[in-house]
Amino acid sequence: MASKGLSSSLRGIISQLSRTTITHDAATKVLPSQITRSITTETAPPTPDLAQAYSSSNLTTSVAAPLASSPSPIGPQSVLATIYSFPALEPLRFQSYPSSHLYLPTRRDILHRAVIYEGDMTRQGTASTKWRREVHGSTRKIRPQKGTGRARLGDKKSPMLRGGGVAFGPKPRDFSTRLPRKMYDQAWRTALSYRYRKGELIIVDESLEIEDPSPRYAKEIFAAHGWGNAHGRSLLVTEGEPEERECLFKAMDGMGEDGRVLNWEDVDVKDLLELGRIVVERGALERILEEHQSDLTKTRRINGIS
Repeated sequence: MASKGLSSSLRGIISQLSRTTITHDAATKVLPSQITRSITTETAPPTPDLAQAYSSSNLTTSVAAPLASSPSPIGPQSVLATIYSFPALEPLRFQSYPSSHLYLPTRRDILHRAVIYEGDMTRQGTASTKWRREVHGSTRKIRPQKGTGRARLGDKKSPMLRGGGVAFGPKPRDFSTRLPRKMYDQAWRTALSYRYRKGELIIVDESLEIEDPSPRYAKEIFAAHGWGNAHGRSLLVTEGEPEERECLFKAMDGMGEDGRVLNWEDVDVKDLLELGRIVVERGALERILEEHQSDLTKTRRINGIS
């Protein structure tokens, strides 16, 4: 009796498993990865001659599961800048620059710190005054301490007397402050990005040298392009030294109200923000970007030496 009961129970379990397998297979057949449906459309022919051309057609459309889209990067990875000719200022081509060079967001706090840092570096700090012990003269007491009814007074070198020393006067000192190099380089590229966003960064392919060193010829070029004093003045940045751009530097010396010209090594962040626009040679711009990218490069330290 026990064997018969055990065999019947096994037969029941096997039948349930078989039913489960059949159900799973059926579900798999009913729900494929792609759903295909047939749509049959019939269109009445407009003319008897074209009846065969407009016969019934079967349209098969497949609906697939949507694929997970990859996340797109935030912001452009590079920007395009127009390269012009000089002095005609005709567009020649486009050149790509990394967005970390010419498309940084405007950070007024970093620009302010960079301008203050440069201003402190340019202060001479040579102001000097003499304290009473440094003034030449006798140390004799001018009048008695008491009995005259007047204020007590020491020698003639007192700061209260004319010709005496200066109390708390300035002494030679160093006004320079400190700023991290990476922050300063970021301020440089932020200033260039600010000019690029406003369309005030004009990149010239050739050198900015002109044929005639007279200021009148340079003023005609500035008036033709709207670079003069009436339009906010302009800063010209060259790659070569003043000896290599002799005509340009001589012409700009006589038209200081319209702008100025500087070598790329003499430019600072304040110069990039002070005037109305920047006209820079392509080689000078590449040198500036190469010089101020310490925050974008990683240095390896070997035995404490970077």
